[in-house]
Amino acid sequence: MACKRPDSRCIDNWPDALETFSKNHIGVKVFLADLSKIKPAQISKKFGIKRGSTDVIVGGPPCQGFSISGKRNPDDPRNTLYKAFVDFVSYFRPKAFLMENVPYLISMDKGRIKDKIVQDFSRCGYEARYAVLKASDFGVPQNRRRVFFVGLENGDIFDFPTGNFGTKLNPCITAKEAINDLPQNSVPDGGVYPASISSDYQRLMRNGSGGLYNHEVIDHKEDTKRIISLVPDGGNYKNLPEELRSTRKVNIAWTRLNSRKPSFTIDIGHNHIFHYKFDRVPTARESARIQSFPDRFIFFGKNKASHLKQVGNAVPPLLGEVLGKQLLKYL
Repeated sequence: MACKRPDSRCIDNWPDALETFSKNHIGVKVFLADLSKIKPAQISKKFGIKRGSTDVIVGGPPCQGFSISGKRNPDDPRNTLYKAFVDFVSYFRPKAFLMENVPYLISMDKGRIKDKIVQDFSRCGYEARYAVLKASDFGVPQNRRRVFFVGLENGDIFDFPTGNFGTKLNPCITAKEAINDLPQNSVPDGGVYPASISSDYQRLMRNGSGGLYNHEVIDHKEDTKRIISLVPDGGNYKNLPEELRSTRKVNIAWTRLNSRKPSFTIDIGHNHIFHYKFDRVPTARESARIQSFPDRFIFFGKNKASHLKQVGNAVPPLLGEVLGKQLLKYL
């Protein structure tokens, strides 16, 4: 079941992401473009958008240059791609903007990159504020941290929402609560759920769903499955025999989800993190659940690798909803 957003525009340089977005948001106008190579005036003409008529600009410039999974080089040319976002804010003069990135941006180059971003928005007339939010504090079964920059045209100072999860009275949602109703084996798209709902979170995720989609398992080699089987729930390469610990030379190698805790960050690779119980990586649907995508949101594109990448690139929808509702108070 897709929702209608007839007054929205979406721009991306990846066809698969645009296909998924347009098929899940009926009426949205989409455009394939690289914003570092196209000018705001061209987009204005393409969509017929007048300057000053936009409510909100939301985006996430590529973050690989800031990411802990990369070299975190302050001179990485990708670090300047946020300037395209600034240019669009400066041109269209929205009532507000919201920009997302990885939290390591805050400390990069001793904070100078973060200060430069704030200064650039200030020159456009926006008093930008930023905060690092953890998704599991907002009902997402994942300890994903992201930094958000928000600015308001009228000069108001945005007050970031405070998470209401993670307390003794309202504990964080665990990986098991998120996905233990999803089966070990693949299910054809649109198939029936083989297990019943066992948590409130699963009930929320299944609401409005017409069946199970994007639950196609990856068939690992037998040797890979054998090694995974040696890792306990919540364990990692340190639980393996000494001779197997160096078979993968990354710090998250052979890591299983912990069924009793929220997941760690779902990324675009998905090659080193495994299901807490099954001897395989999570499916796109399991990863989407951990990101808080409802089951009615279906991923399209070339293959399951594309689906996994789309999931890993996203902001968790429940966290996005909280920020959106908070921003509405100022508009």
